[in-house]
Amino acid sequence: MRYFKSVRFLNLTVIFLAAMTFLNSAHAELKTASFDLRRALPNNSTPPERKTPLNILPALNKNEGIIRRVKISDDNLKVVALTFDMCELDTVTTGCDIDSMNFLIENKIPATLFIGGKWARTHSRRVKELMLENLFEFANHNWSHGNCALLSEKGLKAQILWTQAQYELLREELEFENLNNNMQKVPVLFRLPYGRSSESALKIIDELGLRVIQWDVAAEAGDNSNLKRAKSNAKKVVSMTKSGSILLFHANLVPKGTVNLLRYVVEELQAHDYKFVTVSELLTLGEPECVKDGYFSYKGDNKALDKKFGIDGTGRRYKFIGE
Repeated sequence: MRYFKSVRFLNLTVIFLAAMTFLNSAHAELKTASFDLRRALPNNSTPPERKTPLNILPALNKNEGIIRRVKISDDNLKVVALTFDMCELDTVTTGCDIDSMNFLIENKIPATLFIGGKWARTHSRRVKELMLENLFEFANHNWSHGNCALLSEKGLKAQILWTQAQYELLREELEFENLNNNMQKVPVLFRLPYGRSSESALKIIDELGLRVIQWDVAAEAGDNSNLKRAKSNAKKVVSMTKSGSILLFHANLVPKGTVNLLRYVVEELQAHDYKFVTVSELLTLGEPECVKDGYFSYKGDNKALDKKFGIDGTGRRYKFIGE
């Protein structure tokens, strides 16, 4: 009997120490690893372990369209939201820009991370580490970057709900390890892959309880690996930014050099007395400015992407139907 009690105590001790090690490492610098690189991890296009989330959001019935920015109520408040898309197609894996995430963590800068469900499963270790950082808000960016203007109703619902479910699965792993604090139950914001949508798609997203968030400043413009170019691009980004802006970045190593651009953009904005908040926080500070059709910088500039990434944006040569 004593033997079994000792073994049980030892097992609990090992579990506790492992959990504490994970917790401490999550709040330390997240070292770049080989598995963060593009195509480093094996591709898996199968559905998540469960296809429907346990937490179903109530329908919004807002019909507000696509939020591009927020008109801030206080004229003296200079505030912006940094957002990062983290996604991949059904046919390939992308990377995880842990350098950009480290920069935000080290400088205590909040941000909203729009995660694709498949990407989150590929980089589950990193997502769980980021979940432990109170700086970050998690939002939905479809399962495998499906184009909402091209997906069927069934396909669109699957892309959204699979991602909600995958988030829950990772959250549950942290709960099991007793490391979860007041983490959000499920994402409540959604970003359109390619910025593309349709009237019927917006209705479906609204029925699933998600507010659609675009951006008014597409920050990245090609490769920013060169510091001189990154600094020049940062000045252009800041010149387009105003209080209430939502800035678009990526954190999947597509494109390259994002951390250089991010560093200069943050420095420039701070020099102009801007503060950083999550998108949900931004929405509480004023009235959202909405459009009915998404785009990058001007209307229609994203429609050419409809034919570039497979039949419906997922990289596939056949329709994604959610099976």
